[in-house]
Amino acid sequence: MPTESPQPVIRGTQKPRSASSQKILRASKDLFLESGYDGVNLDLIAKRAGVARQTVYNLFGSKEAVFRATMEYHWAAFGLDDIEASLDRDYSDPAGFLRHFAATILDFINEKDQVAFTRLVISESRKLPWVSADFYRLGKAPLAEMFSRCLNEMTDSGALSCPHPDLAARQFLGLIQEFAIWPHVMAIGEAIKNLPPIELVVEEAVAMFLSRYQAEQPGKR
Repeated sequence: MPTESPQPVIRGTQKPRSASSQKILRASKDLFLESGYDGVNLDLIAKRAGVARQTVYNLFGSKEAVFRATMEYHWAAFGLDDIEASLDRDYSDPAGFLRHFAATILDFINEKDQVAFTRLVISESRKLPWVSADFYRLGKAPLAEMFSRCLNEMTDSGALSCPHPDLAARQFLGLIQEFAIWPHVMAIGEAIKNLPPIELVVEEAVAMFLSRYQAEQPGKR
């Protein structure tokens, strides 16, 4: 039974990445998506990035460390801190807030190879259990935690009545992702054409969520 690999120290992750590191990570992401984990080595990464193999080794140390850093690089494109800072905190309009949040998720899925990267993670996780654990730790977990904090703030403001924000956050994410990502990850072929428009998916998700969690307004029953 495979055991989880200990996490290596990835050089340079505690400070802004150098131009060489950025080039290496862009190249490694393309290569891993094209060829999978086993089909990539440090020589190929160096060649694609236009740097010396020794540079890759000096910055990361191993292919495993490059792959971990590539997952971090992939999720960094989501810009979670920037998104949280930019979210409209006008909690008097929870529907608008939820639509904005859903649009942010959809933009990331459509523009940052999320479908292809998710397929890669699923494929490699059977042999390398740490892949899925890191993918969740670096991306899905912080996203859900940030959204949960927002829901908690909305509850404190009186806009929502959400006693379990962690649960509610994952419920809303599930309503969106069931249509926006998983049919594409699973490559369901012609059945894709039968999926509802994503705009309808978002509106129904917002309506369903608010039917459960929107706070009752004074004087309304």
